[in-house]
This record gives sequence, structure tokens and C-alpha cells, in this order.
Amino acid sequence: MTKPVAHIVWDWNGTLFHDTDAVIAATNSAFAEIGLEPITLERYRELYCVPVPRFYERLMGRLPTEAEWLLMDATFHRYYTEHRAGCGLADGADGLLATWQAAGRSQSILSMFGHEELIPLVRGLGIASRFVRVEGRTGPSGGSKSAHMVRHLAALERVDPGRTVVIGDAVDDAVAARDAGAHAVLYTGGSHSRSSLTAAGVPVVDSLTEAVQIAEDLAA
Repeated sequence: MTKPVAHIVWDWNGTLFHDTDAVIAATNSAFAEIGLEPITLERYRELYCVPVPRFYERLMGRLPTEAEWLLMDATFHRYYTEHRAGCGLADGADGLLATWQAAGRSQSILSMFGHEELIPLVRGLGIASRFVRVEGRTGPSGGSKSAHMVRHLAALERVDPGRTVVIGDAVDDAVAARDAGAHAVLYTGGSHSRSSLTAAGVPVVDSLTEAVQIAEDLAA
């Protein structure tokens, strides 16, 4: 039987894809439409959580109604699509992906971003060939990644969760990794503050280079 290879599951938004500014701009555009005050990046990182309606609860003091949530979610995605056009890969990401692949290891993307939008975006950035699987969300938005992670890893050949490292920017990435039997490294360049990431009990880093270095050790 062929030995499993070291594997990285990359998160997309806020990790490989540096879209933090677009997320804040879209969030504030959506907030303006429903009468909420704008939010700073620092405040966003302090409060952001999944499921996303809980994030809005922290801002509003109550859970949004189903109608409010649907309006907020649709409004956010409309504005995000506009702002996303100016975004690209995180610094150094292309080289890290190439080096990991060249070493005979494997990698994939699992994102809660819509699958139908994710695929052409990854292809358009010229990195699709780096991954054995690219998978985005196909159901309703705003939920946790755990069940998706378990299915994602089960669908991969020659991948053992014990030699897999999830690299993401949210506590939910660490929870999903744990639930799937994998390791996790969290990156401070996205949606969460360092203090909230540290609470997950996994390595927290300020660059994707550091994340991959730790992944090499964890997946050895």
C-alpha cells in the first residue's frame, strides 16, 4: 500500500486569497443598508465568528431574524463581488504552493466560499494545477466547516488525516481540523484577532511561510 503523503488543506478567503479589505468594505456597505454603524478591521477581528448570524448578534445585541439574515447575507455577497476584483493571492503564496507540490506533497482547498465562484477564481489566478481537489460551499452560507472537512478528507486518495494540516485564518478552521483528526495552523492575516486565534490551542503565525514551516513538522 502506498504511504500517505504530507497534505495541506488550505482555507481560501483571508488565507490564500488576501481579501480582508474587500470583506470589511462589503461588510460596511451591507451594514449601511440595514442601519448599522460601520466597523473597523480591528473590531471585526475581535467579534467575527461562525455561524455568521452569531457575529451579527454580537453587533446588534440580538440574533437577526431569518429575513434580516437573508438580507444581510445577500447584500454582503453583492458588495463583496464588487470589491473582490482588486484582490489577489497573499504575499508569497504562489511560491509556497509550488514548493510544497515540487517536494512530492499534496494540497487542496476547502472553502466556505461558494463553489461555483471559487473554481473560476482559482483557475483565473493560475494555481489550479497545484491542488488535488478544490472545493467550495454548495449549501447555505454562514455555517461551520467541520462536516465539510470530514467529507473533504475522506474523498482524497493517499491522504491520512494524521499527516494533514489545515491552514486557515479562523478558529473554525482549527475546530474543523480537530473534528476530522487533522492538525491546524492559524494565520493572523484574515478575519480573526491573534488573541481569539490563540484560544484555539494550535500554532498561530503571522505569515504563510511560517505556517508551511510548521505544517512540515506536524505532517512529518
